[in-house]
Amino acid sequence: MPMEAREIEAMILEAFPDARIEIKDLAGDGDHYAATVISAAFKGKTRVAQHQLVYGALQGRMGGVLHALALTTGVPQD
Repeated sequence: MPMEAREIEAMILEAFPDARIEIKDLAGDGDHYAATVISAAFKGKTRVAQHQLVYGALQGRMGGVLHALALTTGVPQD
């Protein structure tokens, strides 16, 4: 059973309460998403480390329930 965008957002927000998140369903199938996650928690971390933190927030669902997630991450610019 595919994940819904709101489930992905809720899991990321649980790990990063300050995050600004935008999620798009790329194929309309609930399996292929693109997400932009902006959080102060990423400050000083490499892009790879930022992505690992987001994948960790998804608690092992990547590659299983959630087939594909294209990530863009960053820190707030304000």
